[in-house]
Amino acid sequence: MPYLRPRIEDTKDTPIETIVMLTAFYGFRRSEVLGIRWKSIDFVNDTLTIDNTITNMGGIIEKERTKNKASHRTMPLTNDVKNHLIQLMEHQENNKLLFGKEYINNDYVCKWEDGKPISPSYVSHKFKEIIDKNELEPITFHSLRHSCASILLAEGFDIKKIQEWLGHSSVSTTGNIYAHVQYSSKIEMGDALSSVINFT
Repeated sequence: MPYLRPRIEDTKDTPIETIVMLTAFYGFRRSEVLGIRWKSIDFVNDTLTIDNTITNMGGIIEKERTKNKASHRTMPLTNDVKNHLIQLMEHQENNKLLFGKEYINNDYVCKWEDGKPISPSYVSHKFKEIIDKNELEPITFHSLRHSCASILLAEGFDIKKIQEWLGHSSVSTTGNIYAHVQYSSKIEMGDALSSVINFT
């Protein structure tokens, strides 16, 4: 995934920095990462639970449920993710003092400086803006989820484990991503052979 690292770095100090970092690492859906609440993060046992979502249909809609049963899952907090979130929590506590009565109190992890939840449509728009500005591969925000799956596949994890990590309802959904990755690899192999073998 040659384009993954620059994309994360280029979101630093933007409103979607944490959103992109969590999505790239865990392969979350956009609605899932925006729905993460502080009460769903356990810093003692180092876990993060997906049990809530935020959608964007004519306005921000909060749901006390996930897309499907498999989507409701508990993920491990690595040291890097944990440290990032602890720093973010401290930053948000400072924002509460800074904005005072104007601060919008809620339990969401990903939000604006004044506490207002970030809309899904803004995430997609801002992500495209960053992609265009830095002349990166033209992909959608959802492609980060596929990038996560591709990395896990390349590292040798089986389809069933990746299905559980991504919260797919069935192995066939994960298998479709695997097939796409496999075909992409074949294209690269074909290009490599074409550069060596001269047919003219």
